[in-house]
Amino acid sequence: MPSNKPAKYQITIQGPLDPRWQPWFDGLAVETDRDGNTLLTGEVPDQSALHGLLARVRDLGLVLLSLRLLPAPADQQDDRGEEESSHPLPAG
Repeated sequence: MPSNKPAKYQITIQGPLDPRWQPWFDGLAVETDRDGNTLLTGEVPDQSALHGLLARVRDLGLVLLSLRLLPAPADQQDDRGEEESSHPLPAG
């Protein structure tokens, strides 16, 4: 079952994106990596918000290269030291 808890993600988009687009991506940090691609990084409140961000990427005609769930901080891990929720996206 998908998590409805906040989680930190990194979305990689092909090519550079001007940082002034940051408000369009709900405050995610907008950076350019060494390959010239754009990294959108930050906390996303829930799965619905994540799907909204991905829809914006699509609607702007941007090429999505990757989506990565970043490790949870230590205070959000369970007793075994594992993340509380880690669900891969379905292939499609």
